[in-house]
Amino acid sequence: MKQSKRDLLVLHVLQFVIISILMADGALGIRFPDRIPDRVMDPTSQPLKTAVLALGSFWRSEAVFGCLNGVVRTTVGYAGGSKTYPEFRSLGDHAESVQIEYDPKLINFRQLLEVFWSSHDSRQIFGQGPDVGYQYRSIIFTNGTEEARLAAVSKEREQTRSKSSIVTTQIQQLGIFYPAEPEHQKFELKRNPFLLQLIGNLPEEELARSSLAAKLNGYAAELCPLKTQKQIDGKISDIIRKGWPILREM
Repeated sequence: MKQSKRDLLVLHVLQFVIISILMADGALGIRFPDRIPDRVMDPTSQPLKTAVLALGSFWRSEAVFGCLNGVVRTTVGYAGGSKTYPEFRSLGDHAESVQIEYDPKLINFRQLLEVFWSSHDSRQIFGQGPDVGYQYRSIIFTNGTEEARLAAVSKEREQTRSKSSIVTTQIQQLGIFYPAEPEHQKFELKRNPFLLQLIGNLPEEELARSSLAAKLNGYAAELCPLKTQKQIDGKISDIIRKGWPILREM
């Protein structure tokens, strides 16, 4: 009998504790979900391919590729040299480069090479325009024999356009790609406070990985294809007219 009373007392205490927790739910700001939601799959989590190219200043290079349909993410950094852990002020024999993560169902390596050739002067020795130095040299980094073949074919085609000068672009097996410091990521976008505010002033790490930021980085530099540039113009005009506070997608 005493055992039954003790068990009943324990049961009442447990009920009191549970009820107290549930009542404290609202007061403490804790919310117990009805169920654990299924994990939402990010469409960008599908298998992507990566290309690394060097074509002068990586600020501009990142903007060139960020606007392309099928490009998911862009990252500026250093590649092609032997120095470990290079930095902007001390990059050794590396070249300023851009890493491009892309969806092969929407764009392929050959198409990226076409943009590469059309976006810089491959015949200028160790520089692009006013940017002169070994770090600004032209390089196609390859990953595997097929990419090496495509790079060689495209370089030969580029050389046939004019034989009055030599295409200086190097074709090099990709070693280690070192991401550059945060202040160099999405550089053109960061120069436009309005666009940064339009996407919610993302934290540095999130901004660097954002597909939308990659596209707007190209838009800010006015390096998007004309059709894309006009589409973004229209989207921003709609937001301003309707008063939507944040641009979520393009």
